[in-house]
Amino acid sequence: MDKKRAVRYAVGFCILGLLSVIFFILNIAVGSSSLTISQALSVLAGSGEQTSAARIVTDIRLPRTAAAFLLGGGLSVSGFLLQCFFNNPIAGPYILGISSGAKLTVALTMIVLLKGGMTIASGEMVAAAFIGSLISMGAILLISGKVRNMAQLVISGVMIGYICSAVTDLVVTFADDADIVNLHNWSKGSFSGTSRADIPVIAAIVIFGTTAAFLLSKPLGAYQLGEHYAMNLGVNIKRFRLGLILLSSLLSACVTAFAGPVSFVGVAVPHLIKGLFGTARPIIVIPASFFGGAAVCMICDLTARMLFSPVELSISTVTAVFGAPVVIMIMLSREKERRGM
Repeated sequence: MDKKRAVRYAVGFCILGLLSVIFFILNIAVGSSSLTISQALSVLAGSGEQTSAARIVTDIRLPRTAAAFLLGGGLSVSGFLLQCFFNNPIAGPYILGISSGAKLTVALTMIVLLKGGMTIASGEMVAAAFIGSLISMGAILLISGKVRNMAQLVISGVMIGYICSAVTDLVVTFADDADIVNLHNWSKGSFSGTSRADIPVIAAIVIFGTTAAFLLSKPLGAYQLGEHYAMNLGVNIKRFRLGLILLSSLLSACVTAFAGPVSFVGVAVPHLIKGLFGTARPIIVIPASFFGGAAVCMICDLTARMLFSPVELSISTVTAVFGAPVVIMIMLSREKERRGM
């Protein structure tokens, strides 16, 4: 049985790795000026000539694809942490309103600074998004202490998200400055604004958050079996829960700061990964969710760019088409299980 499980894990990771590589190269090669696979690989290897196509790859497509890879992986890991925290398979940064809270604080920060003639650095954007994520998470935690039904908690999170999104849209709509008006595209979700200078910041935050989450795999596995079980194994529940809150908020804040709100990936991908690997063990699901989220965001970003080219869709439009049916499937399966009991 252990051998079969090990083979399943190996095959699963090979599939995710292969998909990630394929989608990464496709995102580099496909665009308004298409390249062959060999040309794309030549540019990535640094051996291509400094043509206009090579500059497009290095200055535009490569940062955008790297952002989709890193932020998609981080968003999926954040969703898995929230699902474990609330013991709810449809908990995620977007559904619980955490992404919307981050979007609101980033938009307000950018508007204030731009009106003052100042620019905003990557670190300031992440800090603003992190504060907004923590505020939304705090509101969710307060509500969770008042309601017993997890469905009511999810509905409350959705309402918080709507409120934050409405305020953000109101502020952006009535902004006068041309740079502020351009926030509209960001507020809908897109990887297009990512620059080469942003990638080191994104990589540092996502790698730190994902690694820290992976190091919590053992206590997280115990926590999945119940707080009392985890306490009996020596897990400090208060510190552990605080760690989950901070890590999930940091990862979702990084995604929102650089790409805006990205819907349903944090919910759908961990659920699909559990089905693919046949386990909910964090030591397996966390790295698998990272590569799964990366692959999904890259193919969704490619679809958003090319489906109605030259018109570009928002990333959330495409991820919603992918993720919403998965969420519906989760709810139907849970209802079936409840009736079976």
